[in-house]
Amino acid sequence: MNLGHVVTRSASYWPDAPAAKDLRRCLSFSDLEAEANRLCTGLMSLGYPKGSHIAIQAPNCTELVACEVAFYKGAMVKVPINARLSAEETVHVVNDSHAVVLIASARHAAALAEHRDRMPRLQKIVVIDGEGGDLPYAALLDKGWADWASLNPPDDALAVLHYTSGSSGVLKAAMQSYGNRRALLRKNLIRLGGISRVGAKMGHVGPITHASGMSLLPMLYVGGCNYLFARFDVEEILSTIERERITRIFFVPTMVTRILDSGLLDKFDLSSLTDVSYGAAPMPPSVVERAMEVFGPILTNGYGAGETTSTITVLTPEDHSAALQGDRTLLTSCGRSYFDCEILLLKDDGSEAGLGELGEICVRGPDVMQGYWNAPDLTAEVLKDGVYHTGDIGRRDENGYVFIVDRKKEMIISGGFNVYPSEVERAIYRHPEVFEAAVVGVPDDEWGEAVKAVVVRRKDADLSESALLEFCRDALPGFKRPRSIDFVEELPRNPNGKIMRKKVRDPYWADAGRNV
Repeated sequence: MNLGHVVTRSASYWPDAPAAKDLRRCLSFSDLEAEANRLCTGLMSLGYPKGSHIAIQAPNCTELVACEVAFYKGAMVKVPINARLSAEETVHVVNDSHAVVLIASARHAAALAEHRDRMPRLQKIVVIDGEGGDLPYAALLDKGWADWASLNPPDDALAVLHYTSGSSGVLKAAMQSYGNRRALLRKNLIRLGGISRVGAKMGHVGPITHASGMSLLPMLYVGGCNYLFARFDVEEILSTIERERITRIFFVPTMVTRILDSGLLDKFDLSSLTDVSYGAAPMPPSVVERAMEVFGPILTNGYGAGETTSTITVLTPEDHSAALQGDRTLLTSCGRSYFDCEILLLKDDGSEAGLGELGEICVRGPDVMQGYWNAPDLTAEVLKDGVYHTGDIGRRDENGYVFIVDRKKEMIISGGFNVYPSEVERAIYRHPEVFEAAVVGVPDDEWGEAVKAVVVRRKDADLSESALLEFCRDALPGFKRPRSIDFVEELPRNPNGKIMRKKVRDPYWADAGRNV
């Protein structure tokens, strides 16, 4: 079944039930069905058939939900672009993905205006709100029609180019097929536990152009509503949970910490919540326990990646409760694999690690990506005989629980976003008084990891921490900037003269009780 037909069916079952809602409007299932059909056929009428690469970039809004469904209906390739990327990074994604259309907010369209001649394949920019671009979103809808029989692409047809970063910090795209996305749907339906959840509401706080968007279709399948938050604001989130009777929500650990420390929890009724999921970064057990005191025994933790089409392990609410009643170390686990996804822990020689032994976390199953777009060498590094090698090091206990111990990669996960030392270092090196720099992640209760720069000044320089932080403010987006800077006389090097980031990083983690 075409994934777009999910909404067609739901519209026949529950036509008036809310399917997608934000502060501006609410789309019923019949509304969403009509808008997605008009969007799909509108693109086709402009000469963009099945297989066309269509990019989207905007803060969370109902139009992005319609895009998701429309692209499935037309067997097109979705290219989601994080709304927080810079214009330079967006240009790279548009060019690399071969996108021919970009559907964007007015703000993002305006930011790209001066770069238009650098994107030769991009033929049209469609603006969701306001002015600019080549075509308003409403005008595109007017070119289509409300009745449309969804196309039915095969499992191996490309569905999504999900951009993520590698150890080099260069954005690259995991190729998710229609088969991968169907596997994602099946897996999420197992978690939702049924075929009808009319009245359920999923709150999307994180960008649905990123991991949060993986939950859109499963909610639509069971008749639930996707509520879109355009930004993270604690009071707005808590008041919306109360007003809209949100039942499910996903947070990265940084968000959980800010909510717990807000002093606002007693002002709102959160009793509608039945599932609070967290992931994308480690969360200290002490914070998990505090969250359970506030929300109750409804926490779920997950671990996954764009390369695995989202979640591959789950630590269930029952697991959380059992941990509090017994061994609290279970709260440091990312859970167990579920449904048709298999987790392998492999040693460097390719053999499987035994119970309690360390190995690289590897994944096999129908949700593993096809490879990286236009990057065969990178694909060969991580995808071997259909098995995806995550680069994370873990162990497994006798009950199948997986514990992430460390990373082979030097990536920093701060507030749920990937930060790569090399790109931060490149920005720091632009300062004329910097001689050498090493960027590492250090423990942080709010962010999971905070970005720290360890810097050697040039001789006779008097560069201060505040001055260099201010310099980074202009050179990097907020989530990539160092939060602190230490100055040292020299950085450790290996025999070949290369700076050893691990030796820079280790002292900061000595008393943390964890390495990631």
